[in-house]
This record gives sequence, structure tokens and C-alpha cells, in this order.
Amino acid sequence: MQAVAALEMDDIDVFAHSATVQSSPIGPSSRLFANAAAVVSTDLEPPALLARLQEIEHHFGRVRRGQSWRARVLDLDILLWSGGAWADSNPALAIPHPGLCSRGFVLTPAAMIAPDWREPLTGLTIRQLQSRFNRPKALDRTSSRH
Repeated sequence: MQAVAALEMDDIDVFAHSATVQSSPIGPSSRLFANAAAVVSTDLEPPALLARLQEIEHHFGRVRRGQSWRARVLDLDILLWSGGAWADSNPALAIPHPGLCSRGFVLTPAAMIAPDWREPLTGLTIRQLQSRFNRPKALDRTSSRH
């Protein structure tokens, strides 16, 4: 996987990466997406790591046009950080990632490599979050009334 190889730098080490999982798009895109997760080690603070990830995206041909939910060559996100939660003035950087708990295409590859990592706001592990996400939804009792 070229994106994982691109993560390996002098100050970023990739310890593990998941298999690639295909998913349907969210939003207007009509093509399938390939998703994976990686555990990296770095001394970079989250803003510097995000800047590095965006440089990698640019190297692969991503052009940021300010439009959400569009097809893109590569999208690298910071899901979790060993320092817990992170929030600053940059709206593009919130850790844990705001969509972590509600996106199976994120939870599935993350559970392959870090099932026991805890999401700092809920205290739940990735495995528990994935289990909750995959749990069958309760039937809407109002729709079954005649």
C-alpha cells in the first residue's frame, strides 16, 4: 500500500496497518472507497502531524476544494492519539476524530490493528465501538402499527 509506505519518514514510524476494506460512499460520490488504518509512532504534536499527512495527500494528487463528501485520491485522518483528546482553533483537527464512533469503514480496519485502544471521551475500546456500530438496530415500533 503506497500510502502506508509514504507515512514512513524520519520522524514517523508505522507499527501496524490493517488490511484494506471497501466501503460505499457517504454523500454524492458514486464509487467505492478503500479504507485502512495504521498505528504510527511520532514525537510530532497533532497539528504538525496533520500538516505532514496533508503533504502526503497533496503528493498523491489530492486537491482541497473546500467541498465535503467528494471523491478524493487520498484522505488521511488522525483518529486517536496517545495523549487523549485534542482540540484547538483548527476546525480540521479534533481528536478523537468526530466520525470515529459512527463510521463502520473506520472502525473495521481500526479494530483489526488496535481493538483494545480506548476512545478517550467514552472510555470504550475500538472493539466495543465496532460491536455497538454493528449491533442490529432496534425495530421502529411505530412503523409496525397498522
